[in-house]
Amino acid sequence: MRRLMLCAALAAGASMLLGCDGSKPAAAAGGGFKGVDITGAEYARELSLPDTSGQMRSLADFKGKVVVVFFGFTQCPDVCPTTLAELAEVRKQLGADGAKVQSIFVSVDPERDTAELLKEYVQNFGADNIALRGTPEQTAAMAKEFKVFYAKVPGKTETSYTVDHTAASFLYDPQGRVRVYSRYGSGPEALGHDIKRLLSGA
Repeated sequence: MRRLMLCAALAAGASMLLGCDGSKPAAAAGGGFKGVDITGAEYARELSLPDTSGQMRSLADFKGKVVVVFFGFTQCPDVCPTTLAELAEVRKQLGADGAKVQSIFVSVDPERDTAELLKEYVQNFGADNIALRGTPEQTAAMAKEFKVFYAKVPGKTETSYTVDHTAASFLYDPQGRVRVYSRYGSGPEALGHDIKRLLSGA
């Protein structure tokens, strides 16, 4: 799958642009974070989708935790499993504080990602992981809220398509405020650094 990075203006006190070629944003990361500091951004502020049991979920459900939101799909060959594995590694390294980190995987392929499949998939990387799955319309609305890109890439058959999508995670502080845009490929060390800062009240 082609790794597409978010190509959109990121508001964090000043406009920043993340290159589609994976280049660094025009403005340096701030706030002592390894990722892009997007504190105060006017997007990615709301999340409302059903989980695999059909219960509607929102960011308010996880107050008190650092929340990591990632958009992907279960048949993703590289970006999605790598991201989930890195999150699992970070939580393990945090020890007891790992329980204060909530991973949320949002499917961009609700047609093939059934609730049962999604639950099994994310829990392979940690029993506490949560997957959200909306209708195609709900998914599109959430992608718009987060400025996330996704698009089908036709395969040899109607159901063998893949999905190009924004490869990044959104980090929220324990008060539920979006703070960091963590680019795919930054590695677990950078991700762990930013999560620790948020847990410490940064």
